[in-house]
Amino acid sequence: MLIGQFLIKAGSSGRIAFPKRFRGELGDRIIVTRGFEGAIMVVSEKNWKALLEGTEDKPFLLSRARDTQRYLLGGATVVDLDSQGRFVIPEYLREFAQITGEVVAIGLYRYAEIWDKKRWDVYQKNAEKNIASIAEGLIENIGNGK
Repeated sequence: MLIGQFLIKAGSSGRIAFPKRFRGELGDRIIVTRGFEGAIMVVSEKNWKALLEGTEDKPFLLSRARDTQRYLLGGATVVDLDSQGRFVIPEYLREFAQITGEVVAIGLYRYAEIWDKKRWDVYQKNAEKNIASIAEGLIENIGNGK
């Protein structure tokens, strides 16, 4: 299970050392792709299919399924970590996530996210102010079968 957050320095080339605790869960070969809210998603090869749940069995005629697959699959790349858990975040993902220096790696159960530290700080402050209503909305959606 991936939990917690780690502050990581990113080199000028986008090279980072992924947290050892996360490497133990994800393995030495990971998939990185565009995530939501400007984060980069990181998932193991074995959990990649679970990440796509809900899209793979949809007819290609549904534009929402195509759009989601394009977004996740089209932005994905397989990365092999070196012996110290380092890898270079591809340039197109660094641009997408607006990574300028330090990043924060966050464990989210089956996958992790990489955020530019400044963007994460802003997002986290907003989430902290609104977490009660966010949680209540989630419970309402569960009750409605969503």
